[in-house]
This record gives sequence, structure tokens and C-alpha cells, in this order.
Amino acid sequence: MIIVGDGKRAVPITIKLPLVPVCGTAKGERMKRLLVLSLSVILLLVLALPALADAFPETVPLPTAFQPEGIAIGRGPTFYAGSLADGRILKGNLRTGASAVLAPGVAGNQAVGMSYDARSGYLFVAGGGTAEGRVYDGQSGELLETYAMASGGPADFINDVVVTRDAAYFTNSFAPYIYRVALGSGGQLLDQAAEAIMLQGDWVQGPDFNANGIVAKQDGRTLIVVNSGQGKVFQVDPQDGTAKEIVLVSGAVPFGDGLVLQGQDLYVVQNQLNQISVIRLSPDLETGIAFDGPISSPLFNVPTTAKVFGSSLYVVNAKFGSDPGVTDYEIVRVARN
Repeated sequence: MIIVGDGKRAVPITIKLPLVPVCGTAKGERMKRLLVLSLSVILLLVLALPALADAFPETVPLPTAFQPEGIAIGRGPTFYAGSLADGRILKGNLRTGASAVLAPGVAGNQAVGMSYDARSGYLFVAGGGTAEGRVYDGQSGELLETYAMASGGPADFINDVVVTRDAAYFTNSFAPYIYRVALGSGGQLLDQAAEAIMLQGDWVQGPDFNANGIVAKQDGRTLIVVNSGQGKVFQVDPQDGTAKEIVLVSGAVPFGDGLVLQGQDLYVVQNQLNQISVIRLSPDLETGIAFDGPISSPLFNVPTTAKVFGSSLYVVNAKFGSDPGVTDYEIVRVARN
């Protein structure tokens, strides 16, 4: 095994080398040439690793005045980003940094959290204050379906979405509901309205922003939702909305926004703190404890959501509080713990 570095982490490479006969036979000479070739390959790998890491830029620019909030990763290095200003959807490339409008904006629309379904190629988008969820074709940008998600209360903000094997689930920050959009085989859309599921159990609706980021365990039987105003994280039964608080041994996660789940590691983007806490969850999801310290970057400027690609997190800078008409926005790449 050889340990090489890319400037950010150690990368182990295991290569089995041929045994070279001691005697000077023809077979021995061939084996010597093979050994030289193998060593040359190793050297090329060592030299190439830093270049491979640097092939992906540290920041990916987004248009001035775009007002991003959500991000999704499509096939390969493809990314999608949505606009709070008009619901516009960008499609771009994490390697080149290039992007173009996939779906044009509409006055009054918003695009907040996003989730891409690789089976169908559909992009699910939380519609913010429009109280709706939308589904786009990730290739053509065609708007395939719009789902009403108004709670009947004084206000709604459809904030984030996650796609599982048989449904997409949306959060509402101003009402104690999640919304289930049932999916058919291969993630196909069904001719059904969104189903409102009231949050209950340990869930207590507060006066501020409540349900925000949402992720799902791999089997789709358990959702994890962060309550931004309370800094708490809950496991939620998607069938009946029963919420059970995950006790965070290391303390609350105030300003929790987007979530990323990798195995038992939960990444919580904390927008106003300009950091991402990493929580190691117990197998039963009863508890969680922070480890390795939060991920931070001098490039963070009110980060809201993140997605994983390779060994990196791609984080959207929403830059809340700046003048959106003249602000340049970007996605920031950081190594994940």
C-alpha cells in the first residue's frame, strides 16, 4: 500500500507487484519490464492526484442577483440551483463551473430546496411562499407537475424536499406538516394530489421558522428533519408524521438549514453561523454527537444547503442581508469530514 496526498487528505493506493525471478531467463526479463511498467503507473498516479483534485474549482459562480438557496446533484458532475427571486432553475457543471438556465423564472415563483431522482431524471423543487412543490424534467427543463401544499393557515413556506423510493417529501416551515407526493415504479409521477401529514409526537410548532431541511434513511422508512428555530433534529415516521427528537449530546444546532446524510453522519448547514456541524447518529437514531468540529470556510457567506459529490460538499451561499440586485453568488466546495 502506498499513501499519497492531494493536499487535502491521504489517499491509500494498493497495487500488487509481480515477483521477479532472480535468474536471468527470458521470463525474468519480461517480469522486470512489467515491474518497471508497474512502478511507472504508480508514479503517474501520485503525480496526477493533486491535478485531479484541482480540476474541480473551489467556487462555482452563479449569476448576479440570482438569489440561490437550494442545490441538487444530477448525473456525473451536473448540478442544479434554484432562485428565490423568480423560481429560475440553473443547470451547470461542477468541473467547468459553466451553467445555463434550464427553466426560466416566473414572477412570484420561488425555488428553495431541491432533490434529484436519478431513476426518472426528474428534479423536485420546494416552492417557498408559493405553497407548492414543482417537478421538472432534469434534461429539458419542462415543468411536469405542480402540487398544491397550502395548509390553510396564515402562511406557508415549502422549504425543502427529499426523494425516496416511493415518494417525495416536502417540509413547511410555517405549518406543522410534511407533504407526501407518491411515486410509481421507477419514480414516475402519479395522478394524485400531495398528501398533508401532520407532525406529532415530540414535535412542537414554534413561532419562528420550524421544519426546514429534510433527508431520509436509505430504505426511505425514516425521515430526519431539522427545526431551525429550536435547533433540534427529529426522526419522523413518514406514514403518520410521528416525530421523535434525536437527543444531541453535544448541544443544539441553531439556525439549522439544509441537511446531508451519509451513512450515520448527518451534516447540518447552520446558515447564520457560517458553518456545517457534523453529527454522528446512533444506529437507533436516539442520539447524536458532534465530532471533528464544524466545517467552516472563509468563503462561506450565509450558506443554506449542501449536497455531496465525491469527497466534497458543495454548499450554496445565499448571502442573506446583502443587496440582491448587485450581489454575485456562488457555490463553495469544501472537503467533508
